[in-house]
Amino acid sequence: MKKLILAALVCALVLCSASAIAEASPESVVIKTLNGSREITDLTVPYNPQRLAVMDLAALDMLDTFGLGELVVGVSKGSSIDYLQGYVTNDDIANLGTIKDADLEAVMGCEPDLIFIGGRLSSQYDTLSEIAPVVYLGVDAQEGLVGSVRKNAETIASIFGIEDQVDEKLAGFDARIKTLAELSKGKTALVGLCTAGSFNILGNDGRCSIIGVEAGFENLAAVDVTSTHGNETSFELIVSLDPDYIFVMDRDAAINAEGAKLAREIMENELVMQTDVYKNGNIVYLATPAVWYTAEGGVAALDVMLADLESALIK
Repeated sequence: MKKLILAALVCALVLCSASAIAEASPESVVIKTLNGSREITDLTVPYNPQRLAVMDLAALDMLDTFGLGELVVGVSKGSSIDYLQGYVTNDDIANLGTIKDADLEAVMGCEPDLIFIGGRLSSQYDTLSEIAPVVYLGVDAQEGLVGSVRKNAETIASIFGIEDQVDEKLAGFDARIKTLAELSKGKTALVGLCTAGSFNILGNDGRCSIIGVEAGFENLAAVDVTSTHGNETSFELIVSLDPDYIFVMDRDAAINAEGAKLAREIMENELVMQTDVYKNGNIVYLATPAVWYTAEGGVAALDVMLADLESALIK
């Protein structure tokens, strides 16, 4: 009799525990995300989704950082980023096209619970939303890159109930940025990307903004740039602006453009080689352009980008 009573008590405890867990885990959560018009909106998504279609490298970076990679059933497979190659080369993960053009049939075929996209796919937001909820997390110029990484990490963590991991994953970034900001005090810079044989200067509200915002360099072109790929500039202007540093991202190398000139070939011409910035060895070629160009906004990407700056600036 005592054994029967004990067994009944154990069974009751197990059932209560299971019930409590079920009550503690919601079926869905509401997050803040962007829509196809790049407006912030509330979106209801499944809680702890088990099948993820990922067509944004910053989102893939974050999911990988949080140890959620096993839930990825499809990705955009054009990336050359080393630490994400396991997803690109895995034949069990569906090829969903590129980060600029989704293969809608493939996306539908992998039956995702949730879809992640970046800005390059914003025009396909509505169509993709007919397949599954679409999470579009961008870099907010007002928040800055580091603030956006934290905010987006918190959003992704909330979907999976792992909010307690965010601080650990972002630990150390603030101190590293503070060190760079100390080094940049009183220093001017031009920031740009090389593409199609030209040097395009960038402002502080788009790509590579961490250099002029968080890292603290005075970007001499901060208020003059209107294009997401920068404004093409003349080398005569570079000479006249006379920056202390030039930071160069090789876009063509980032996207493996065939036959393109290397950034160093473009930059180290007769005019630039007469400048103090060249003579002082202060032209910084960002070592991992694919990360800067295609994964900016990821946690591991932020680590890599800071390492690129540290290796060039901390002597």
